[in-house]
Amino acid sequence: MSASASQSELRLVVLGRTGAGQRSALSSILSLQDQDQGPEAAEVQESSKHRGEAAGRQVTIVSSPAWFSSDCNPEERRKHISSFISLSSPSPHAFLLCVPVNQPSDGEAKALDVLTKLFGPSAISGHTMVLFTHTEVLEEDEQLEEYLVMWRKDLLELVERCGDRYHTLETRGGEPEERKAVEELLEKVEQAVKESGNEDFSCPLYQEAEERLRRKQVELVRQRRGGEMNNTEENVTEEEMESVREEAERSVGDLDVDVDSIFPSTSVSPSSSAPSFLWSWWEKLTGWIKWPSFVRREALLGALVGLFVGGPFGGMVGATVGSVATEVGRRKTQKTK
Repeated sequence: MSASASQSELRLVVLGRTGAGQRSALSSILSLQDQDQGPEAAEVQESSKHRGEAAGRQVTIVSSPAWFSSDCNPEERRKHISSFISLSSPSPHAFLLCVPVNQPSDGEAKALDVLTKLFGPSAISGHTMVLFTHTEVLEEDEQLEEYLVMWRKDLLELVERCGDRYHTLETRGGEPEERKAVEELLEKVEQAVKESGNEDFSCPLYQEAEERLRRKQVELVRQRRGGEMNNTEENVTEEEMESVREEAERSVGDLDVDVDSIFPSTSVSPSSSAPSFLWSWWEKLTGWIKWPSFVRREALLGALVGLFVGGPFGGMVGATVGSVATEVGRRKTQKTK
């Protein structure tokens, strides 16, 4: 890798359902100390921007709440979408979609649909990577690739939609392996950028965000100068623009996001939706229940509990149930050996 490439900034956006591991991924990449280890730490409340150095590269990471979930109302969605777009403008090099391997993939498939509507197909095929999390449910000697091929065709479909790009930062080899996993992730991002033929991608929403940011920056510089200039970029230096960039990002306001068309509301009665819903899960249950390992069954149990409890709390409960059941199963197996 050239010296210039190693010093250039990589802009990443980390997305995922509540409890999918966004904060852990952010902490791993930038070597941050995550002080909040409880269940509440899994939920990202607001979009945030973090800068640091990782594997010899300058990296900027924007994390965002799960605005694509059914629990988010239209105004919250517009606010969250506008916020993470402004923070990652002029546009990210890659979206990292955190995907728990111990949960069904329905929510992540919908998230990719929404990103396609927002930014266009190239954002998914050329600039999105699946970042697998909660890999502790795998057997000790089982590789992630083996697990995906043998048991999780639904997760493989997500990977295929993202240009066959996937990774995990979760290792069992301590800090050296963790650092290696981060370096490999950034190398995969740089390779995707190279294959796309440009540094990042362009779309109307990011163009709108950057235009608004530039106008806001000029306005802020004018205010600092005491109003002695027109509201244009003439005679404004790049240093002055950069000095007010973060303030502009926080105050640019909501973008023109057509939330209603991206998230169409449907008035379906519970009685009419129940048959297809139950049939879909019956098919998955009958397929997954044949898994020969207790890990498969316990992971499925956690997924089903999370599904039927519903919402962010349901996701945390499901993950906890699956983890506890898996540990119980492991101990039982060890005793029988």
